[in-house]
Amino acid sequence: MSISEDELAFWLALYHAPGIGAIRFQRLLKLFGTPRALFAAGKAEWQAQGIRSAKLLKYLEAPNWFRVEKDMYWLRKADQHILYQQHPYYPKRLTAIADAPPVLFIKGKPQSLNRAQIAIVGSRNPSHSGVNTAHDFSRSLATSGWGITSGLALGIDAASHQGALAAEGITLAVMGTGVDKIYPQRHAKLAEQICERGALISEFCIGTSPHPSHFPRRNRLISGLSLGTLVVEAALKSGSLLTAQQALEQGREVFAIPGSIHNPLARGCHKLLKQGAKLVETVQDITEELAVHQPESQTPNPVAMPTQTAGNNQDLDHEYQQLLDYMSVGEPLSLDDLVERSALNTATLASMLLVLEMRGFVQSKHGSYSRLH
Repeated sequence: MSISEDELAFWLALYHAPGIGAIRFQRLLKLFGTPRALFAAGKAEWQAQGIRSAKLLKYLEAPNWFRVEKDMYWLRKADQHILYQQHPYYPKRLTAIADAPPVLFIKGKPQSLNRAQIAIVGSRNPSHSGVNTAHDFSRSLATSGWGITSGLALGIDAASHQGALAAEGITLAVMGTGVDKIYPQRHAKLAEQICERGALISEFCIGTSPHPSHFPRRNRLISGLSLGTLVVEAALKSGSLLTAQQALEQGREVFAIPGSIHNPLARGCHKLLKQGAKLVETVQDITEELAVHQPESQTPNPVAMPTQTAGNNQDLDHEYQQLLDYMSVGEPLSLDDLVERSALNTATLASMLLVLEMRGFVQSKHGSYSRLH
């Protein structure tokens, strides 16, 4: 459902109201139906519905329309979006958490928010090995069509975004600032690249500067957007462990990569493993686990899906049949070989191969693909 700019202005006016968090916003919506109806109800009705704060009552009588207009001005620029919970692009997985933001500010491609995603998080001061691991896992997952979600921070977050970009995949950065305030500033170029392939996301209003209290709130959105959260390296006192805990509370999967018992950055992962997180050594450890719970998440490709499920070549759409024609029965080909033959980009090709494998046309082994019939 899309609403007019006038209706969106009332959403923003309520969003800026003092003392209105995500949960209270939802309760008020249930009581009044829409933000416009709430503002029109009047003081007597507000008090009858339990609104007692003098500060809030005063605001409802005279909302900050100047601040709303600043938001609307920002919205009118290219690739900048404000999503309310009923918006078609508002991420469906996020609505399942108890304190989903009523409003999200997006810079980039809002449709990418509903891509099947895996969060990758970890230390801001990782080892060289940790950076490589995050980059390689992210690149491999993005090549298979998964969106990669992280927090734009130094260290593991940055490596995860960069791995997805290296695969020409989709990556999303959830921010602890307004989306117009890149933090850390050294990631300004990375943020631009993320916008081209995915999106910057924030529940914080335009112009919001970084504050320590913002980042724990940001973390629940990283896990809430994702089907699972992978922790690469984390000390025992780490925001990444908070993200993992929030993922568990949200009913999402948690994965952790083990390390040396002598490495302080492995201790957080080991703690998670003791608590029941899935031990991860390969990308398949993640995709197999998520396929059990969310099989549809493994087919987030931008190419039209085959319309039939029988293993008959005549059932395939033209693009899939053409890809099979580039392959010979029993001849193993690497992804690079197939990129060269088909001229498809890596992410699209990997997604199509995954569909063909699930339908019994192709098998994969040791990174190569063979046609079965």
